[in-house]
Amino acid sequence: MSKGLWYTETFSDGLQVGLKVERSLFAGQSAFQKVEIFETARFGRALAIDGLFMTSERDEAHYHELLVQPAMCTSPCIHNVLIIGGGDGGSAREVLSHPEVQRCVMVEIDGMVVDASKKYLPQIGPAWNDPRLELRIEDGIKYVGEASDQSFDVVLLDGSDPVGPAEGLFNGSFYKEVARILKPDGVFALQSESPMLFEKVFFDIQALLRKTFAEVHPYFRSVPIYGTGEWSWTYASQSTHPRSLVSSRVEHIEGGSDIYNMDIHHGVFALPQAIKRRLAEL
Repeated sequence: MSKGLWYTETFSDGLQVGLKVERSLFAGQSAFQKVEIFETARFGRALAIDGLFMTSERDEAHYHELLVQPAMCTSPCIHNVLIIGGGDGGSAREVLSHPEVQRCVMVEIDGMVVDASKKYLPQIGPAWNDPRLELRIEDGIKYVGEASDQSFDVVLLDGSDPVGPAEGLFNGSFYKEVARILKPDGVFALQSESPMLFEKVFFDIQALLRKTFAEVHPYFRSVPIYGTGEWSWTYASQSTHPRSLVSSRVEHIEGGSDIYNMDIHHGVFALPQAIKRRLAEL
């Protein structure tokens, strides 16, 4: 923590985002990263990893619902779902809100994130005891590499920025392995950074995905705790399009969601003109 009662995240020495902290709840150094959870004045309890904001009670739905629900509400089948990362439990909660899901495998490399989140962020991850959840504390890249062909209907990459233990999750060879373990009409969704703060990373992800998947569609919405507020996710599939909504699933989700609904789904896939021009050049 820095600056007294403020926790700040700095972006390339040109932008800072800060939250006023009321008290520290947890701080630990795992074999992979520094994990911190603290109570804030405006956003409730917040999680930071290696000094970077991951999520908070107040705004987590902006991230988790948008990562998970576009894929879950369009994939023809959602019986078997894989989450890579997601140690705070928010993505598993969103996946398991669908009664059609029979099995959700969550592979998180850092058990400290899971243990701390279970204890201090129970509001974000209330589905730990769901019998459909299979939690594995191991390397997600290794797990995907050893998984059987066409064994999952949906794969969700809920990773941090492409540095440290998450770096290997953002490259072409990993995306090819994801495509291999997906059903032919399955859907892959991942967080793909801010095109304003991480322009090169964002467009590199789009280019790499387009080498493997026939349908690649970035989408955008604000996540207040993240830098400029705007964030991106990307939807990828060999044959399923993000407009192929299963209306009964959307209607089921709308009753309990904070953000996601039919209108939001259609709206987030509208691309800013500058990004459309850049994507056309890839």
